[in-house]
Amino acid sequence: MTTTVKTAKRPPANKPQGVRQIMSNVHIWTGLLAGWILYAIFLTGTVSYFRDEISAYMRPELQIDSAIPAPAVSQRIVDTIFEEAPNAPLALLTLPTDRNPLASAFWRNPPTAAPGSPAFGRAIFDPETGQRLAIRDTEGGDFFFGFHFNLHYMSPLWGRWIAGICAMFMLVAIISGVITHKKIFIDFFTFRWGKGQRSWLDAHNALSVLGLPFHFMITWSGLITLMLLYMPWGMQQLPSMSDRAAVNSEMRFFLPMGEASGTPATLVPISQLVQQAEERWGPNTVGAVQVNLANDSNARVAVARQQSQRISITPQYLLFDGTNGELLFAKESSGAAATTQGVLYGLHLGRFADIVTRWFYFLVSLAGTAMVGTGLVLWTVKRRTKLPNPTQPYFGFALVERLNIASIAGLSIAMTAFLWLNRLLPLDMAQRASWEIHGFFITWLLTLVWACVRPAKRAWVELLYTATLLLVLLPVLNFFITDKHLLHSITTGDWLFFWFDISLWLLAVLHGYLAWRVTHHRSKHKAVPSSKPASSRHSMVAKTADENTPTTSGSQGEAS
Repeated sequence: MTTTVKTAKRPPANKPQGVRQIMSNVHIWTGLLAGWILYAIFLTGTVSYFRDEISAYMRPELQIDSAIPAPAVSQRIVDTIFEEAPNAPLALLTLPTDRNPLASAFWRNPPTAAPGSPAFGRAIFDPETGQRLAIRDTEGGDFFFGFHFNLHYMSPLWGRWIAGICAMFMLVAIISGVITHKKIFIDFFTFRWGKGQRSWLDAHNALSVLGLPFHFMITWSGLITLMLLYMPWGMQQLPSMSDRAAVNSEMRFFLPMGEASGTPATLVPISQLVQQAEERWGPNTVGAVQVNLANDSNARVAVARQQSQRISITPQYLLFDGTNGELLFAKESSGAAATTQGVLYGLHLGRFADIVTRWFYFLVSLAGTAMVGTGLVLWTVKRRTKLPNPTQPYFGFALVERLNIASIAGLSIAMTAFLWLNRLLPLDMAQRASWEIHGFFITWLLTLVWACVRPAKRAWVELLYTATLLLVLLPVLNFFITDKHLLHSITTGDWLFFWFDISLWLLAVLHGYLAWRVTHHRSKHKAVPSSKPASSRHSMVAKTADENTPTTSGSQGEAS
């Protein structure tokens, strides 16, 4: 009697991959290769939605009344600037707002300035007196905002190119992730705790779907903001530099300086021009003033509307003759292309947002940061199951794991250390603002060193608990070295400092919870004894991976 044994058919070895499997591979590698920079860009961009509030928190000695009328503020600051630099050919003022009670200015020093003097001046002014403020030197929230798209310690041009390439990788990862996960919206409502790789994938899916339209909008609009840098060919076809300057002025508030006539003239009072603009747009609507060629017969003054008044950031301004105050031009609308770019840029920055909308931006963007972070961690969690000996991973795996630790836990420590340095560095220290930033990067580098010399799990736990401790103790430090502590905030109604300290403690709870979860995690994957034959070891590892990874349809389990 003959027994026929049926064997399962195996797919041909050279069978081409399906579209979803290809998209899975694209999703994995685009997410990994740009993931560490993307995580930093996302997190610093997230906190930049409270850029002005961070700057105020880092200047606790300030006591400024933001209700001073804009005409008076602008006149005082212009007077101060031209007292210090009488022949300055250009001055650009940024006036106080409800969120930022300070006034700042940037000006070009005259060519006749003393040899070795800087070409440009910059200062922060007291709106009440118009004089420079003697406050601690700090970049405040502007550092996080600048790092978000310029990075640091390199040319801004290179930083923007790197950020743009990473944003393109992010866009590809979003699209390929949607194609890969056939059941992504169903999986959004499914989360399984304590299931290793499955739990990380569930978290990644949920965070991705939660803010999918927002993440796509932020990534796409981030590319559009610098479209003239990434696609300059249209601008290069314009015949002259003046035409290119006109295109830039259509999208940004910065007017070409023009040519001086050489004929002296008296500058019209700036307060009168700002008053005319407020009569046209309403009170508290002027955001900036630019003065070109003051004290020359070709002087021009532009008064610009606040960007917070509308979504689009395409400039709206009134252009006046600086000698007699005549209104020469009113720009209150833009072409279709400039308006489209301005709306996308405005949506990206969120300057139009009220406090509720800004918190929405913050929370959904924070979910996007977590999406990138869980994707990076999932890469190592998934591949650890396939290691012959997880305690002795190959170099590439160990490098990714250490970079994950420093990029995620280390960045939290570095950003909190930035706030600590703001409180601890001497107020009269030379280049104090620069050393706050140097301290940020030195701390971040030290977390990478720590991640490299410690076992991976211990490094995660120790760095997360360090971040927790720094976040918890910062409000306590404020109690001892500043007047803006929690008790003072409650008794005086200083809600900015109150909620900032409470937010620090909430973030401490989050980091402490993550550290606790990592501490109590028990890996289900054991090292395969090296005495086994190679073929036997590989089969055991595959079996272990199959037992601990839930079955998923298609290539969904492959996605990162």
